[in-house]
Amino acid sequence: MKYDVAAIIGGYAQGYFLMADEYDHLRWYGSKQRTLIPLDERFRYPKSLKRVLNQERFTVAINRDFRSVVEGCANRETTWISPELKKIYYLLNESGYAYSFETWEGDQLAGGILGIVIAGAFIGESMFYNISEGSKVAMVKLVERLRQRKFLLFDAQMMNPHLARFGAYYVSHQEYETLLAQAMKFPCSF
Repeated sequence: MKYDVAAIIGGYAQGYFLMADEYDHLRWYGSKQRTLIPLDERFRYPKSLKRVLNQERFTVAINRDFRSVVEGCANRETTWISPELKKIYYLLNESGYAYSFETWEGDQLAGGILGIVIAGAFIGESMFYNISEGSKVAMVKLVERLRQRKFLLFDAQMMNPHLARFGAYYVSHQEYETLLAQAMKFPCSF
């Protein structure tokens, strides 16, 4: 099956995201409220994580092992990352839109975040860990990178308790559309 990269990126740029349903049918989804990770002083993390960061036991990389991050994100009892969606992520990675932001402990992949980058927006698709604290360190280091690169938006799509610990917050659909439109006019290099 051939995929149209421009159409897929266009869907994300309009505020939609792809997910497979329980029958592995791929569909576009939107939501009445969106979850954002703050890129300002509202971003926070537990003190225990600060100790882990100070130990410097993890290194970070981008796209060192993209496929393993996709597989790690999909490796759940219930997943929205179908085989077809994996192929789309691989194509978007080859086209310069999908990235894996990874943590490594030595030569072992500790954790990672899978995301789509369009202009000034990082759209987080999923995250996982193999080593305790691996995905949390990835989150902190990713926010640092997005700040450094002047990104306007870190879209986490849906809230969960893990994201709430980092200061994630809801915005209305209308506010999200406004922020996304601003981010689309602000090209950033990941």
